[in-house]
Amino acid sequence: MKRVYDVVVVGGGPAGLAAACSAKQAGAEDVLVIERDKEAGGILNQCIHNGFGLHYFKEELTGPEYAARFVKKAQEFGVEVLLDTMVLSVDHHRITACNTKDGLLEVEGRAVVLAMGCRERTRGAVAIPGDRPSGVFTAGTAQRYMNIEGYMVGRRVVILGSGDIGLIMARRMTLEGATVLACVELMPYCNGLNRNIVQCLNDYDIPLYLSHTVTNVEGLHRVEKVTVAQVGSDRKPIPGTEIVFDCDTLLLSVGLIPENELTKKAGIPLDTATRGAVVYENMETAEPGVFSCGNVVHVHDLVDFVTSESERAGKAAAMYAASCISGAAEPKEETVVTLKKAGRVTYTVPQAVRINRIDKGVDVSFRVNAVMNDSEIQVLDGEKQICCFKREHMAPGEMEHIFIPAKLMKQISGDQLTVRAEEVGK
Repeated sequence: MKRVYDVVVVGGGPAGLAAACSAKQAGAEDVLVIERDKEAGGILNQCIHNGFGLHYFKEELTGPEYAARFVKKAQEFGVEVLLDTMVLSVDHHRITACNTKDGLLEVEGRAVVLAMGCRERTRGAVAIPGDRPSGVFTAGTAQRYMNIEGYMVGRRVVILGSGDIGLIMARRMTLEGATVLACVELMPYCNGLNRNIVQCLNDYDIPLYLSHTVTNVEGLHRVEKVTVAQVGSDRKPIPGTEIVFDCDTLLLSVGLIPENELTKKAGIPLDTATRGAVVYENMETAEPGVFSCGNVVHVHDLVDFVTSESERAGKAAAMYAASCISGAAEPKEETVVTLKKAGRVTYTVPQAVRINRIDKGVDVSFRVNAVMNDSEIQVLDGEKQICCFKREHMAPGEMEHIFIPAKLMKQISGDQLTVRAEEVGK
C-alpha cells in the first residue's frame, strides 16, 4: 500500500465508486477508495428491489446489480479498494484510518473526495412518546435484517413517514407475509417518489394517512399498540382523532442525515439547509483539493443522479491532482457568484459558482418545500431574469435539476444568482 495517492476517496458506496472510476478516466494514476464495510457498494447491497439505473444505464436494475457494475468497473480501471477500514479524520489532504490488519494507518491524497453517504433519523431524533419496547426499527435497519441477514422483523406493522425506504419496506413486508396496517405521514403530502406510492402502497391496498403522526407507543417487552392522531396546520395532534393499531412493529422512515462528522472535524463549512458541505460548481469544498459528492452533500432521490454528480467530483479531483504534480498554479483571481434560494426553493447545490472555471455550463440541483403544479423556475441576476424553466409538477420528494449555459453565466453583472420556484397557473 502506498502512502501518497493522486486521489483518495472516503466511502465505497455508489458515490465513492463513481468518483474513483471517473478520476481514473480523467487521468489519475493512483486512486484509493476507503470503505468501512466488508464489501463495496454501500446501501445498494441491501436494496434488492428493481428501479435503479433507468437514467444512467437506460435499463432497470436491482441495487446489487447497479453496485456490481461499478465494483467491476473499479477493478478494471485498477482502483485500489481498502475494505473494513474506518476513517478517523481528514486533516487537509492527510487521511487517518484504522483496521484490524494494519492497525492505525495514514495516507495522503493530492486530492480527496468525501463520499460517506447518509444515515437515518432514529426514534430519539423525532421524539416519539410512549414506552420503549423492542420492535421499533428504522426502515433501513429492517431492510438490512430482512434482505441481508434473513430475519423477519415483524408480522403486524405500522410505518411512520413516507420516505422511499419506508414505502419500499411496506411492499417488502407484505410480500413476506406481514400485514402493513398503515403508512403514516406528518406532512399533507407524501415524501417518496410517485412511482413508489403507486407500486408499494396503492398496488397492495396499504392505507396512507397524510397529516397524521404517532402519538404513543405501548408495550412491555415488544410493541403491542401504536396510537396515531391527525395533526393540524401547526403539526400538533388534534384531540379526539386518535386511531389505535394493534401491532408488533413500528418502522421509521423519517428522513436521512448526511454523514458529515469527518467534514465538520476537517473545518469545512456546512450548509444549514442540506447539512452537507458548501460546494462549488465542480463539487469542490472550501478546502482546496477536497471534494464532496453524493448523499453526504445532499440527500438524493435516485442513485443515477448520485453517480452523475460523483463523476463530476472525481474528474475535478483528478484535474486538481494533475495540477499539483505539474505545479500549475490555481487562478489568482476568481469571479465567484453565490446562488440564493427564493420562493419555494429550499436549497441549491452548488451554493457558489466560479465563473472562470465553467466549461459548458452549470448543473443546479434543488428541492421545493411544497407540492406545486404548473410552475416556473426562474434564474434571476438581481431583478433581471436570465432564464426560465417550466414544470408541470414538482414535489418535495423529488429532486429538480436545471442547466444554466456558460454563455448566460458569463453575462451576469452581479455577484449573486437567485433560483426561484413559483406556481404560475396555466
